[in-house]
Amino acid sequence: MRSNKLAFYDTLTGLPNRRLLTDRLNQAMMVGARSRRGGALLFIDLDNFKTINDTLGHDKGDQLLKQVAERLVGSVREGDSVARFGGDEFVVLLENLSEKPETAAAQTRTVAEKILVMLNRNYQIENCRHYSSSSIGAAMFSGHDVAMEELLKQADLAMYQAKAAGRNVVRFFDSAMQTAVNTRAALEADLRQGLQRSEFCLYYQPRVDCAGHLTGVEALVRWRHPVRGLVLPDTFIPLAEDTRLILPLGHWVLETACAQLAVWAKRPESAGLTMAVNVSARQFRHPDFVDQVLAIVDRTAIDPSRLKLEITESLLLDDVEDVIAKMTALKAHGIGFSLDDFGTGYSSLAYLKRLPLDQLKIDRSFVRDVLTDQNDAAIARAIVTLARSLDLSVIAEGVETEAQRDLLYESGCAAYQWYLFGKPAPIEAIEPFLVHG
Repeated sequence: MRSNKLAFYDTLTGLPNRRLLTDRLNQAMMVGARSRRGGALLFIDLDNFKTINDTLGHDKGDQLLKQVAERLVGSVREGDSVARFGGDEFVVLLENLSEKPETAAAQTRTVAEKILVMLNRNYQIENCRHYSSSSIGAAMFSGHDVAMEELLKQADLAMYQAKAAGRNVVRFFDSAMQTAVNTRAALEADLRQGLQRSEFCLYYQPRVDCAGHLTGVEALVRWRHPVRGLVLPDTFIPLAEDTRLILPLGHWVLETACAQLAVWAKRPESAGLTMAVNVSARQFRHPDFVDQVLAIVDRTAIDPSRLKLEITESLLLDDVEDVIAKMTALKAHGIGFSLDDFGTGYSSLAYLKRLPLDQLKIDRSFVRDVLTDQNDAAIARAIVTLARSLDLSVIAEGVETEAQRDLLYESGCAAYQWYLFGKPAPIEAIEPFLVHG
């Protein structure tokens, strides 16, 4: 009898384990197929449980898990099953729901929201009160309309959508969610292959001064996919960030841009051009980032003062001291920095004055309506004034008309980029402009 309990029940909480849950789920599907009644799986994950273990210790974490198990059992209907799936993951199996899908979903939501409330209450762990919440993913079934393994995946996927929505919420699986997951998986596979097959290239966008003279370019990555065609960064950069593929991709972008800068340095007519390269937050936070940049500069033998690294305000949200240290180290070698998309993020002005910046970039969201929106015009002027007070230059992104350029010039901004001066283009198309512009 004891061996049977060990095989089918979790030793910590006394709940059914994964093995017994799958048996009950299979049986529930068989019964549902005959009765035509609906069923549901609730996949429950405790929010930030690792932090509890790390700060309070595993013994306290185990006490919390026991209390969670007790609350779950008290939250469900008679005949429903609660199981510990592993770690801080629990699963609730709801049976005998309505034959109507809409009603069954409403019944499921009622139980799930009750669970959220119960798990949201304070926990007494020895002499301390502790707060915890949970994220719940729900997947509906009717008989064997979905394979058991697939149903578990659906509930798990919905739970991650709940996490992404801010935690402490319920999310239901739907086919659109699965389509999105499949699309993302295919894109990730292509992205990995693309890096291996050298499918990426750089486009360059001109930057000019108030007289229209070319001062440099911004390097922009593009993906020449054999089937998808030319893929713009908005499609693949967020995925590259999530999967850490931004590290090899960002390294390639920087090295390729510096190699091109080295080519231009050999020609008198293009030797004075600067090269701006975007650096992602994940790339910048890499422990070896400074050494990697300096190694590329040495390898390509460029003048480091011609290289401008563009960072975003999001970088300043975490470990500002590390950011300042790395920027200062690179600045000591002559490399410049521009703060991209300025005004759209959350940076503190107190930190801003400590950063070894050279330039602020006015985001194109402000430039787009600068002629018709007084607030955008005021923001552009304020950025120019702030930059002057910090002894920084300013460049405006998104300039498409001469009227926009003229207003920005009158506001004190004397450097611009965007379609008025040239769209991003591959090196072979933009080279004549770079040399003779």
